[in-house]
Amino acid sequence: MANKKGANAVVLFVFMFLINFVVSESHNGRELELLLSFKSSIVHDPSGFLSNWDPSATTFCQWHGITCNNLSHVETLDLSAKNLSGILVSSSVFNLPFVKTFNLSNNHLYGEIPPDIFFANSSLRYLNLSNNNFSGHIPNGFISGLVILDLSNNMFSGKIPREIGLFSGLKFLDLGGNVLLGKIPISISNITTLKYLTLASNELVGSIPQEIGKMKSLKWIYLGYNNLSGEIPKEIGVLTCLNHLDLVYNNLTGQIPSSIGNLKDLNYLFLYQNKLTGSIPNSIFGLKKLVSLDLSDNSLSGEIPELVAQLRNLEILHLFGNRFSGRIPNALTSLPNLQVLQLWSNRFSGQIPQSLGRYNNLTVVDLSTNNLSGRIPDGLCSSGCLFKLILFSNSLEGEIPRNLSTCTSLQRVRLQNNRLVGELSFTKLPLVYFLDVSNNNLSGNIGEQNWDMPSLEMLSLAGNRFSGKLLPHLLNAPKIEFLDLSGNEFSGTINPRFGTLTELMQLSLSENKLSGEIPEDLSSCKKLVRLDLSHNQLSGQIPSGLADMPVLGHLDLSGNRLSGEIPAKLGQIESLVQVNISYNHLTGALPSTGAFLAIKESAVAGNDLCGGDTTSGLPPCKKLKNRANWWPFMACSFAGLLLLVITGFGFLFMRGRNNLEPKRVENGDGSMWELQFFDPKVSKSVTMDDITLALKESNVISRCKEGVSFKGKSVSNDLQIVVKEMHHVSSFPASFWSEITEFGKLQHPNIVKLIGKCRSDKGAYLVYEYVEGKLLSEILGNLSWERRWKIAIGTAKALRFLHSRCSPSVLVGDMSPERIIIDAKDEPRLQFIFPFVDNQPFLPSSYVAPEARENKKMNEKSDIYGMGLILIELLTGKTPADAEFKVQYSSMVEWARYCYSDCHLDMWVDPVIKSQASINNQNQIVAAMNLALHCTAGDPTARPCAADVFETLKSAFRTSSCLPSLNFSSPV
Repeated sequence: MANKKGANAVVLFVFMFLINFVVSESHNGRELELLLSFKSSIVHDPSGFLSNWDPSATTFCQWHGITCNNLSHVETLDLSAKNLSGILVSSSVFNLPFVKTFNLSNNHLYGEIPPDIFFANSSLRYLNLSNNNFSGHIPNGFISGLVILDLSNNMFSGKIPREIGLFSGLKFLDLGGNVLLGKIPISISNITTLKYLTLASNELVGSIPQEIGKMKSLKWIYLGYNNLSGEIPKEIGVLTCLNHLDLVYNNLTGQIPSSIGNLKDLNYLFLYQNKLTGSIPNSIFGLKKLVSLDLSDNSLSGEIPELVAQLRNLEILHLFGNRFSGRIPNALTSLPNLQVLQLWSNRFSGQIPQSLGRYNNLTVVDLSTNNLSGRIPDGLCSSGCLFKLILFSNSLEGEIPRNLSTCTSLQRVRLQNNRLVGELSFTKLPLVYFLDVSNNNLSGNIGEQNWDMPSLEMLSLAGNRFSGKLLPHLLNAPKIEFLDLSGNEFSGTINPRFGTLTELMQLSLSENKLSGEIPEDLSSCKKLVRLDLSHNQLSGQIPSGLADMPVLGHLDLSGNRLSGEIPAKLGQIESLVQVNISYNHLTGALPSTGAFLAIKESAVAGNDLCGGDTTSGLPPCKKLKNRANWWPFMACSFAGLLLLVITGFGFLFMRGRNNLEPKRVENGDGSMWELQFFDPKVSKSVTMDDITLALKESNVISRCKEGVSFKGKSVSNDLQIVVKEMHHVSSFPASFWSEITEFGKLQHPNIVKLIGKCRSDKGAYLVYEYVEGKLLSEILGNLSWERRWKIAIGTAKALRFLHSRCSPSVLVGDMSPERIIIDAKDEPRLQFIFPFVDNQPFLPSSYVAPEARENKKMNEKSDIYGMGLILIELLTGKTPADAEFKVQYSSMVEWARYCYSDCHLDMWVDPVIKSQASINNQNQIVAAMNLALHCTAGDPTARPCAADVFETLKSAFRTSSCLPSLNFSSPV
């Protein structure tokens, strides 16, 4: 009997084994089919990551990116950051029955995601599709066991589905960086397990739901960069696990709820760029774990209480751009970790606390544009780390503290527009690149002092009572670009050694007591853009060498004793746009070219001049007589000969020009197209047939939000081209195509050339030159430091050309590593999908500036923001999509600012280039990060222009013994 039972058990075991084997084999076959279907949908795999997805060679458990469980079923599919492009088919890998982790982030996948994605798999726990080009609506449905859902930085549109609240197991939800509309659904509050919530950088409207108070597990809330309105719900105050609250760049109104004071674990509170009013609730000052508090750019008012002393862990305090009044509290001086204190543009009055800095760890102090009085505290640099001191536009009195002159960490000092007296002691600070003490009552003979300022780029001593002779060789500032000594009591002659300051871009010596002649040596300053020597006692003639300054744009010599004639060559400076030579003793004819053509009467008055047009107010010059009688004959003969030459060249020119005019051509299917080329050589070799032959799936080389790119060639001579199919054409303004024509005329070695366009009722295409190379995003991780800075300079040069040399300026729009090709000569080539012009459809991107994402308008400052992010990537090897920025910091920029202010190079430099970081390279790296942070400043007006970015980079890499930066007029 026992034997019979044992036999039955064996039979049952074998039967169950066979059933499981058959079921397992069935699942394995289905999984293989889904994986191969996914592979077939990938149209571009530049690194060959999927090359071993071959069922004839290995089992799929050994394929790249796949991890299986003990039963040989796919459990993890991780293809993140592999530069894959393609569109997911409906019978997709989302249907894999046993997969738990699914990561396709940081690729170039596009199209809509399958509508059954949230119905297909109940075992899924981790889903990350971030940083792709997915579009369409977020599908309905839910997976109750899903723990992490990241759809950020795509192009998802429409409303957030109400079913979002059925994801009952979610702990991490990020839908930021899309084009989502409508209100935040109340149902989201049903996800009571959620710890991290990010809906930032969308187009959400309405109020923040009061029901958010039910989500008591939340540690992170990031709803910034939307159009949310209404008041901040007091219910947020019950989320006692919260350590990060970010509601920036919205339209929130009302007062800050006092209930936020209940969030005892809060480390970061960011409410800047809203419309909040009232005072700061006292309860906020009880948040003893607070590390960073930013309430800037609102309409907050009232005084800051001494209760701020309770914030012992506070490192950053930003209250600028509000209406705070009263005294700056003495309690701030007792905060041991305080590094950054920015209170500018308020109504603070009274004295700065005199012990400020003695017990802090200050690196940045900006108290500008208030009503402060009294003396500058002498302990501001007690930490030894202070690098930015901004106190301009107050009523500060007394002398500048002597111990600030030994603060060797200082880099940027702005003390202008106060009532400071005494002598200037800032003459031996090795890192200071920006020093402005203008419009005070400072005095003393500084012209003969020995300065040691090797990093100095901007110096303004204007509007004081400094005296003595000017001896520029004692300045020891070889990098000086901006020098303003106007409105003082300097005397003597202009020393010829000013010509040795070859980096000078602006020089103002006006309103002094300078005499003698203008030295010819000034013409050695080939980068000089503005020269102001007005209102002195200068004599002699205007040096003809001034005409040899290639970029001189503004010249003011008024109010002197200059004599003789104006050099005729001065009118031939193409860059010269403004001239003032009034109230001198000049004689003769006004040059009839350049800036003198339409010069105003006020700019030439007080001389004995003639000529010019009616705007000059000058009498006409008398005509010379007694010309030889043969002159008319010779003139006519010469004119006839010239006419023949012009006619010949005109014929050849018009013949070539006709090839560049728009033409209507018939395609093979009978459709009519308007075709225009911008390059004569291309117009002779590329035809409409060549363009249409390129439009094959096998020729696709990239896909992005704006369209698909195809590689093609001319049948006649194998000239390679890129044909870009345009999307959203119907939304372009009527002027778009004429602006495209102007864009086709642009030529620059660091810009991919647009060589043609064609359009019809069926579609539109742009034709570009083909550049052999790889995208910066594909190769950045393996580049040496030398190659990275070469790329940075070349990219900045291209941006300078587009912003400064083109009229009107041309915008890139999405300034990202995806737009930069590194060619065979290792040169960066900036490629345009199309030039950004006014009224063009807005396409969101991580590289678009926050204010541009908010108001959907691009400008030059947005391009500069993208350039700053590229610099940060070149320096750190990180991208805005890195996961650490979603958890610990609100953005890569915030992380970079934090790391930079701590001055720990090892914390942020890319390990690939760390081993190459010699002393010289370290200075270059720090200088580049300094520039990157200025480029990504929150205030667009504080960002430099493209020309300054290029000059600063070039200067930084030419001279590595200092930490260069830019000249700004805004408090940064």
